[in-house]
Amino acid sequence: MRRLLRIILILLASLGGLVAAVTIAPPCWYVKLLAGPWPEPRGAVLIVLGGDVMDNGMLGETSYLRSLFAVLTWRGGSFRQVVLSGDSGTTLPMRDFLVSQGVPASAILIEGRSTSTHENALNTAQFVRDIPGPYVLLTSDYHMWRAHRAFAKAGLAVTPAPFSDVRKLFSDPRWRWTGFVVLTGETVKIVYYWARGWV
Repeated sequence: MRRLLRIILILLASLGGLVAAVTIAPPCWYVKLLAGPWPEPRGAVLIVLGGDVMDNGMLGETSYLRSLFAVLTWRGGSFRQVVLSGDSGTTLPMRDFLVSQGVPASAILIEGRSTSTHENALNTAQFVRDIPGPYVLLTSDYHMWRAHRAFAKAGLAVTPAPFSDVRKLFSDPRWRWTGFVVLTGETVKIVYYWARGWV
């Protein structure tokens, strides 16, 4: 009985510590580690990874943010083309958003088949093989570590261009647990990709 009580107390103390850590001191250091350096995005081809889409075909939050930062990066850079990588159900609404914000439709290419980061890397590497670089990879801060290494594994050298996604969630206490859940899911994916030899 004492052993069970001790286990319960340890679990409760651990849970309390986790709640305090996430609420009071969220793991911003981990987001910075996953994002890596934040160089000025300079290149010829901007590769943007698709995220999510809503049931009605509208952009989900992740795809919207990636599209928004793709527009800002396009406006501030010297890119010739944008490659949207992801399944067509996600990338077509992203293309429509980019066009609505002034990115020329003729400058946007859609890879259109990928349903995971691993497929993004493999399919995009093949898709751009006849398009001269240099290439810049744009995705969420928490996603960049896995995406950048997946592209390197696929043989495509890209310059990472992360943007603040989960990092900005940690600035508002109401969203810190949402950010923590995203980081936990990403960590599981990193372990899975490492085990499969994809990063």
